[in-house]
Amino acid sequence: MEDLPVLISRPGERAGPLAAAIEARGLPVERLEVMHLEPLPETSAVRTAWLDIDHFDKVVVVSPFAAECLAAALDRYWPQLPVGIDYYALGASTAALLHRRLGVRVHVPSPVAGEDTSEALLRLASLKTLEEQRVLLVAGEGGRALLADTLAARGARVNRLTVYQRRLLDPSPPMQARLAEGNFRALVVSSGEILEHLARWCSDAALNQPLIVSSSRLATLAGRLGFRLPVVASGATPAALAVAVARSSAPEEADVDHDDLEKG
Repeated sequence: MEDLPVLISRPGERAGPLAAAIEARGLPVERLEVMHLEPLPETSAVRTAWLDIDHFDKVVVVSPFAAECLAAALDRYWPQLPVGIDYYALGASTAALLHRRLGVRVHVPSPVAGEDTSEALLRLASLKTLEEQRVLLVAGEGGRALLADTLAARGARVNRLTVYQRRLLDPSPPMQARLAEGNFRALVVSSGEILEHLARWCSDAALNQPLIVSSSRLATLAGRLGFRLPVVASGATPAALAVAVARSSAPEEADVDHDDLEKG
């Protein structure tokens, strides 16, 4: 068991901090390269939204990659950041990236919510009444419509800006073998799309291994897909996921450091 790796499915550069957080707890990590994120070509409508961003009251950013796209666009078109905009992020990692790149204060779901989800963000008091407010929602292709629909139902004029696409990849042959044999310590997934994709390669042995997810919504999906041991982390940050991995591997050693609230 000591040599079995934790499999992580987080795409792109964000896999690095997650791997480091898990390895810091003495557990080996292998990456599942099953999703590629790439910016979409900038259309005239997208360019207009960037140029008119000072007309929006609120900007809601759903993921770190969406935050990267937003920051890059503002660097291009706004040498000086416009003022008077309230920024919102679906999770701590996205908020940290916005703060680091743009220097802005970012609203995130309350820690009391225990999850970085659309539902948790929508419980913020400042998003309850939005009559005639203009909201820019920066997101990837596809995904849930809950945020846009709920904000519009609360009176906002929502412009959903699709700035990147996700491309699913088949696991490499060695990773397909691990999933077929259940030959791993735990599987870490924080995306419903990736979870559904990986389930195609998971045998009964894999379905009986610990699955670490970042929300109760993903745990419910995991149950429908046949995973028998979902463990819900306290969030999607590397620290939260690493704590859950450690707890699933050796509960008596999985102490929670409340100062370890990184936003990487």
